[in-house]
Amino acid sequence: MTIRRGAAWGEHGAVPADLRPVHSDAELHDLLDAWRRGGADLPPIGLAGGDLARTVAGGSADQFTAAATQLPLDLVRVDAGGRTTWSAAHVVCRRSWWRGEVVLAMTAQYLGGFDVAPRAHPNDGRLDLLLVEEAMGARARWQARRRARTGTHLPHPRLRPSQVAAIELTFARPLHIWVDGRHWHTAAAVSLSVEADAYHAYA
Repeated sequence: MTIRRGAAWGEHGAVPADLRPVHSDAELHDLLDAWRRGGADLPPIGLAGGDLARTVAGGSADQFTAAATQLPLDLVRVDAGGRTTWSAAHVVCRRSWWRGEVVLAMTAQYLGGFDVAPRAHPNDGRLDLLLVEEAMGARARWQARRRARTGTHLPHPRLRPSQVAAIELTFARPLHIWVDGRHWHTAAAVSLSVEADAYHAYA
């Protein structure tokens, strides 16, 4: 069940002997993608690094010596150009950070050194979407980028945040699509849908 306001999240307990620490969102993505395709079992996962780990206050392999909190987490199905993958932390669609439209779809709060989605929760059944309007100039983007380090880039008239469980996006021309920190595809449309409570990980 997805997190509810005021409710406890996760269960604290002993760490499995076969725990697999993952040190980046890309490494986590590879495990989840292989599992979703039916080609591999999903081992017990420890969030030892990456933006999702930072969001849930994980981020160190040393934390898994004895006990940790097992968390239910959402996964995002990504469909574009006849291809499918799954995202654990974030999906970014853009040609450039400095011009043109940009879409950031977040289950994690952070993207690198930036607090992109201060309200995001990785188990609320929703994506935190941030649309950067094409009309936003380079100077305004630079200012927003600086403020995003502390999560103070919102509100802004050229930045449109929303929360959705699923969305289909079309672009004026194909955009590059990054999934969990790696370039995945280039397409003029992308479909995103949250799979709530899809898996568990330790933090």
